[in-house]
Amino acid sequence: MSSKSKEFRPFIAAETRVSEFSLRALFLGIFLGVMFGVGNAYLGLKVGTTVSASIPAAVLSMAIMQTFSRRNSILENNLVQTIASVGEALAAGLIFTVPALFILGEPMPIHRMFILGCLGGILGVLFMIPMRRYIIVKEHGLLPFPEGTACAEILKSTMANSTKAVLTITGIIIGAIYRLCSGGFALWNESPSYIIKSFQRTMFSMDCTPALLGVGFIVGPRIAGIVFAGGAIAWWVLIPLITMFGAGSEIILYPATVPVSQMSAPDIWSNYIRYIGAGALVCGGILSLCKIGPLIGKTLKIGFNELFQGPSQEQLPRTDRDISLRWLILGSIAVVLTLWLLPGFSMNFLTIVLLAILGFFFVAVTSLTVGIVGSTSNPASGMTITTLLITCVVFVVLGWTERVYLIAALTMGCVTNVAIAMGGTTSQDLKTGYLLGATPRHQQIAEIIGVFLPALAIAGTLYLLNNTYGFGSAKLPAPQGTMMALVAQGVIQGNIPFTLVVVGIILGITLEILRLPLLPFAIGLYLPLSASTPLMLGGLVSIVVKKISKSTQTQERGILTASGLVAGDACTGVLIALLSAVGFLTERTSPFLPDSFSFLFFVILAVVLGWLAIKPPRFLKILSD
Repeated sequence: MSSKSKEFRPFIAAETRVSEFSLRALFLGIFLGVMFGVGNAYLGLKVGTTVSASIPAAVLSMAIMQTFSRRNSILENNLVQTIASVGEALAAGLIFTVPALFILGEPMPIHRMFILGCLGGILGVLFMIPMRRYIIVKEHGLLPFPEGTACAEILKSTMANSTKAVLTITGIIIGAIYRLCSGGFALWNESPSYIIKSFQRTMFSMDCTPALLGVGFIVGPRIAGIVFAGGAIAWWVLIPLITMFGAGSEIILYPATVPVSQMSAPDIWSNYIRYIGAGALVCGGILSLCKIGPLIGKTLKIGFNELFQGPSQEQLPRTDRDISLRWLILGSIAVVLTLWLLPGFSMNFLTIVLLAILGFFFVAVTSLTVGIVGSTSNPASGMTITTLLITCVVFVVLGWTERVYLIAALTMGCVTNVAIAMGGTTSQDLKTGYLLGATPRHQQIAEIIGVFLPALAIAGTLYLLNNTYGFGSAKLPAPQGTMMALVAQGVIQGNIPFTLVVVGIILGITLEILRLPLLPFAIGLYLPLSASTPLMLGGLVSIVVKKISKSTQTQERGILTASGLVAGDACTGVLIALLSAVGFLTERTSPFLPDSFSFLFFVILAVVLGWLAIKPPRFLKILSD
């Protein structure tokens, strides 16, 4: 154990007894978990990424609990954000895999999505139990855990400053109103685009939505710029080149079914560029694992030792008590038996064994990567792709190439991805609890309880969004789900366009040699250009805010406001989809205002975000008093 860990003293001492696991914290956490889970589900299907719910949930928890009761503790608020973050993890796990089954013509009923989400979420929490003492405690001071550390600091500082909560709520209101005006009432076009005829008919487009602007601000100018660079290479370099060399030719190049000369820019992106992006993403996932190989081995060794030789929980201080390791064994066996014996999942015993082994391995991996780069930059989808590739290759070697095995591989990938996402979220939450002096057992039990209602809400949201927009459509690209469908089907059936995938892999290796972040670039290649441009605008706002004010509080205010924009926009988007599905809202063929107003209003929104970060108006401070 490092000297840093021995010297550490939490905010609330181990011998201090304060309120922590309460019914009000449980109910509020579940409510926020549903809200952020539904919002992140929509956001992930739209742009292929989710944002951490811990910080805005912590701020909202403080505001709500202080409004209704002055006798709440910081550990109760920590429990609220712990449960609330479960919704975001479940959303990330389900939206990256479930759409692949819909795209392949195997729609999954709501109850089955709910079961897979619950089982994967429980596995993710259980698999983190033997990892905590090494990753959270023994490596304290070595692994930064950016979101977990920031959340602990915000919980401590927000005890005396409720302006932060008002900023988050303001962001939610602005995001909701903006989305209602554009997506609900169609006052202006939500996704304006221009075809650049003089440049091989390629295009410029932008999804003018508050959520993407907020995500761009949160991830910062570097990551947003690299995502945009991937989109620029795809849409303004590769597509014009393919169009130019395919002009006048009637040759059909696989996997397209028509000549290049008859394709639009989105057609070329769909048939060719996405496979290059998929290759780059696979490369990024594998390289990420290779980088932390030694740490993975050390973590797994200590985890297995803890599993079979764990200390007695009652002899440990309150701040070091986990769920008993026997529950890890019993719970894992129960999950495995449920997946194997429950009808309708098409999973044989080998698939279940692969799920357990790869799931435990990648939960260890994700807990380490989250500790290094944070939740937002954690390559969970890359790990799931690697899991899917391993499973599909095993099936091909065994000669299992029928459709039932393709569905089994994707179903297994769904549970594994939820476990991976939950493992990363749990490690961040446990780090926050470690810094504050929370009881790990309470956090772990709360996360298991907090799985069920968000899983049901997200399952219903996925079903609703697919029926309204369709997974893989322009309005709901579902990038990871589409990619996983392509990869799994290609490997099992042997019809993947390997040349394009290999080009993506070589491009990924080149970026790695140049020491550039590979996964954000690959996401930019893989996403429609309309998703990359608003991220870049959000990153530019972040740069301006940092230039004008060097204060850490300014950036913190911006992140809280941006998180509110994300939540307000995403939840309103789901509400619009629901109203459209029941016939209350009908989609207009054209907006009231021309596309120039879309850009104008979006720039105004960006200015408002920067203004709230740099100098919040006085009335917000009055409201918070």
